[in-house]
Order: sequence, then C-alpha cells, then structure tokens
Amino acid sequence: MELKHLQYFVAVVEEQSYTKAAQRLFISQPPLSRQIQNLENELGIQLLERGRRPVKTTEAGQFFYLHAVKLLTQAKEIKSMTQRVGNAEKTLAIGFVGSLLFGLLPKILYLFRQQQPQLKIELKEMNTKLQIESLKEGSIDVGFGRLRISDPAIRRILLRNEPLVVAVHERHRFSQATDGLHLSDLIHENILIFPNHAKPNFSTQIRNLFYEHGLDPSHLTEVREVQLALGLVAAAEGMCIVPESAKAIQIPNVIFIPLLDKAAVSPIFLAARHMDENPNIQSMLDSVYQVYDQESIAFIKKTL
Repeated sequence: MELKHLQYFVAVVEEQSYTKAAQRLFISQPPLSRQIQNLENELGIQLLERGRRPVKTTEAGQFFYLHAVKLLTQAKEIKSMTQRVGNAEKTLAIGFVGSLLFGLLPKILYLFRQQQPQLKIELKEMNTKLQIESLKEGSIDVGFGRLRISDPAIRRILLRNEPLVVAVHERHRFSQATDGLHLSDLIHENILIFPNHAKPNFSTQIRNLFYEHGLDPSHLTEVREVQLALGLVAAAEGMCIVPESAKAIQIPNVIFIPLLDKAAVSPIFLAARHMDENPNIQSMLDSVYQVYDQESIAFIKKTL
C-alpha cells in the first residue's frame, strides 16, 4: 500500500464520485477504479459500497478514510518540516502577534540579527492559532504569541507574564486611581476589547479573565485593533485593558493605570515544533533572555 492509494481513496470519498475524483487527481477514471480495487484486494475488505450513487463508504471504509486523512496530513507535515530542516542554516521564519511589536520583540529581533548575520530572517504577522498551524505545516520555525493553545506536535516555552493595565481618558474619574484598579471596579464601565476577528485572540483572554474572577461585565465592545481602541479611549468612548507594553503607543489624553488582580497578566510564549533541533531556535531563546536581563525583566523558563 502506497501513499497514492490513500490519496486516491480519500479523493473518491470526499468527491463521492469516481469521475470528480479523477478530475481532482488529473488522471482518467479507469486507472483510478483499478487502484481502489487493488487497495481493497490488498486489505481483503470492501471499502466502498457497490452500485451507490453518490459513492458511499462501508463501515470499514469510513474507518480507513479517517485514518488515511490523518496519515496524509502527517506525511505532508513531515515533508514540509524536513524541507525546513534542510534549509535551517539559511532561513529562520518567525511568526508573531502584532501587539508584541510595542514591547521588547523588536529589540530581541535586532539583537538576534546582530548575533546571526549569516541568517536570513523572515517575519510573518499572524495570530497564535495560525502560528500553531504554520509550525505544523513547516511554513514558520518559531512563533511568538500570547494565547495558551496546546497541541501535541508543538512545544511552548512560557517566557514571561506581562502585566495588564487599564487605559482611561485623563478626565475619567478613574484617572485619580494611580495606585491601581481591580477588575471588579470595571464591570459597569464601557470596556473596549480587541481584536474582533480570528478567535481565540486577546479579546477572548480578557473575557476569560473576567469570568475566571466570577465577574460579568455589562458593556464589552469589540473593535478591530489596539490602536483603534486607544483612539476611542482618547475620545472618551470607553476604556480598555491592554498589555503594559502598549503604553508605548502615545496617544494624547490617555493614561494607563495598573490592574491589581494577581491574574491580570498576559503570558508571552515562544512556540516551536517538538523534536526540532534547529540550533537557531536556541539562539533566539538566548537573545530573548539577554534582552530581558538588560531590561531587568523577570522571566520564566518553563516548557509546556
């Protein structure tokens, strides 16, 4: 049994037609039918019901289909990952969530470039969920994100927990709370959260933070991005919770107040493939910790 047998069978099942499957595979129908018959003969089991239009699987055929899809996906991932390993000394593709650009990521990348001048670095902005998919496909080698998304094919290293702060208009009554606020203080306020697409995302994290504290904020408004949220805060349209690094976005009339709840943090993760021994990934980690040391930032070395 070869991979092409799996590809042919999967195409027939998904198209529910030998004719459409042959068109999808760019082959003629007779050899496709022979390959499916050869597969059934080799297994000694009927996989497709005879004479059915559209084509349907037997119970054994459905079982075989599900595992064939899984094997083909794994084969694709192995091919992509092997190609990436072969080019590992030439290129390092890095995925990142945009909000990290307001923090220490630019300084980390600059230091890494200085220490690895022979390496071509590709930067790709993408959310954490897409980073996981891209790592498995082999289109990136390292991801920097904020969400706790687990996958058995991916190892995540918790780098640090960045404090969250509340952005408010300088004339808002909370502007005097310089010592800090609690989440419970905010539940009746108009809270702007972001982004408003591709969930789970940072807005999901903020919602969960309230719910984990048993709080149900009455006015949550989703907006496209952090800059828009802060612009609306400057217009006194509400307030928003942001990572501390967002203070680098200097918008007039907006001030930032600490959140005092212990869990009010945004984790920052580095993600890579399990079993990927690319030395450039360790070099990237070294650059992260060097910058954290320079900035006197408390960091964590915890693999999840």
